[in-house]
Amino acid sequence: MLNKRLKNQEFTIFVLGFNIPQHIKTKRMISKAKLKYINALQTKKGRLAHGTFVAEGPKVVHDLLSSFQPELIVATEQWLERHEDEILKGNQGDRRPQIIAVSPDELQKISLLQHPQEVLAVFEQRHMPAHIDPTHELVLALDGIQDPGNLGTIIRIADWFGIRNVICSEDTADVYNPKVVQATMGSIAHVDVTYLNLCDFVDALPASTPVYGTLLDGEDIYQQTLTATGIIIMGNEGNGISKDLRARINHALLIPNFSTLPNKAESLNVAIATAIACSEFKRRTITT
Repeated sequence: MLNKRLKNQEFTIFVLGFNIPQHIKTKRMISKAKLKYINALQTKKGRLAHGTFVAEGPKVVHDLLSSFQPELIVATEQWLERHEDEILKGNQGDRRPQIIAVSPDELQKISLLQHPQEVLAVFEQRHMPAHIDPTHELVLALDGIQDPGNLGTIIRIADWFGIRNVICSEDTADVYNPKVVQATMGSIAHVDVTYLNLCDFVDALPASTPVYGTLLDGEDIYQQTLTATGIIIMGNEGNGISKDLRARINHALLIPNFSTLPNKAESLNVAIATAIACSEFKRRTITT
């Protein structure tokens, strides 16, 4: 049975859509309406309509509970019992999540993952900061990144290297795509991702702001002066940085290929290139 403290809180506990005020008797089922709702969040249209997104797995949900408002938590009784403290701690206001206790088999039916885990949660999308200032911080800019796995990995990389803000072109993959959320491994809770017109954003900055971009005709990143503030632009997987944005770069960088083989690799995966660039910036600008 669920812990008495969790049951006695003013959460809305739902089983089959019915409010259970005191005692929870897990029916190991979820309503068709809830299933339809969760499935709708697989699409960008559904996420925009509801203003919510799905996250799965203990690690991801645990991290998101500290930064996002949960609307719905579907989990096994065992998971709910182990994590009651964080559920209670993160939800002391008027908005409280619906909690549905289900069996592992029932969870598998609603999971978007090939191998479902103990918990699935629906969170409200977060309003991102209106003011991002590359003159006082290092900002990562993504121009047309299409692959959800790449975007999620890049957000995780930004988190690792202490980059708080990632700005994306409007044609970049949706950060709330379930595949992106899973690929971040919880880092979406620590990094703000904002969609905007990158050219307009750069144009509004002081002319002295460093705007770095990774280009095939750039200068060796290991030989250039790098700063602790500015923008690092990473381009589309196939086409690189768009022409209009490329014209706004004032520091073109190249990650050199050290291979001596005749049939060496022609390019790097954008997430790998991002990790190399972020690592070099942080290594060179770290203060002791």
